[in-house]
Amino acid sequence: MKLGSSIRRRRGGGPPPPAKKGRGGSHTGGSSGKGRSGVGRTSRFGQIVLLALVVGLLGSGGGYLWATQVVFPAGERDAVEFFRVPDLRGMAMAEARQALIGAGLEVGRVDSIQHPQMTEGRVVGQSPLPGQLGLPGGEVEFSVSLGPERRPVPDVSRLVASRAVTVLETTGFQVQIDSVEADLEAGRVVETVPAAGEEVVVPTDVILRVSLGPPLVQIPVLVGLQEEQALAMLDSLGLLVGEIQPRFRFGFNQGEVLGQHPEAGQEVPQGSLVRLEVGRRGLFRDPDQN
Repeated sequence: MKLGSSIRRRRGGGPPPPAKKGRGGSHTGGSSGKGRSGVGRTSRFGQIVLLALVVGLLGSGGGYLWATQVVFPAGERDAVEFFRVPDLRGMAMAEARQALIGAGLEVGRVDSIQHPQMTEGRVVGQSPLPGQLGLPGGEVEFSVSLGPERRPVPDVSRLVASRAVTVLETTGFQVQIDSVEADLEAGRVVETVPAAGEEVVVPTDVILRVSLGPPLVQIPVLVGLQEEQALAMLDSLGLLVGEIQPRFRFGFNQGEVLGQHPEAGQEVPQGSLVRLEVGRRGLFRDPDQN
């Protein structure tokens, strides 16, 4: 062995040593043979993995089809049949129950409420609403009317009209005002229709009859009438007799009205006082004489 070639081999600068022949006469190169063997193993492993994935997918899909079509087939017996909710409004409670049973539904919670128009014992509302679809045996809730609420009319007579309106509206009534002539002071309530204390449906209209004040009456001619005639005429007109002042008349005009106040033709409120001067026999000084 030469010293120079040995040094070159150590430094890697010389040509590679000749490949040794194997049994078959072929060269068994070191690095090239190992590379081809690694690539082949990787390719075979990828094919195995891909094949396993394909088999897994086919197996899961086939298992699903087998389970759904053979083990648990979706036959007609599993189909859900929906029922249409009937309209219960206006029915009596017993009728509503029968309607629900006939529709394949059940009676749910039932409550009662006041209703101003629906007759007592009739259905006024429901949930679900009419026409909606429900499952077999599903519950339907509904409300039954207790009838309209009734309240007594409060007594507002002699109150000022504005105050009476407030009281009635606060109680739940609707108010209409009618003006009438009455002995009460103008603007005060004479009466209500319906009358105070009467129970009526709420809401309902209550008529307030409000005073315009006493009607005006024209004073009649009373002078020349006998006292009894004058008193009867005043009473028929709703006027009251005030003071009756005697005037002395010797032998003449006994019991006759000789004067009146207010004068005839004046208009005064009904219930006003009228003062009369009536002739009397006796030793009285005539007030017209000095």
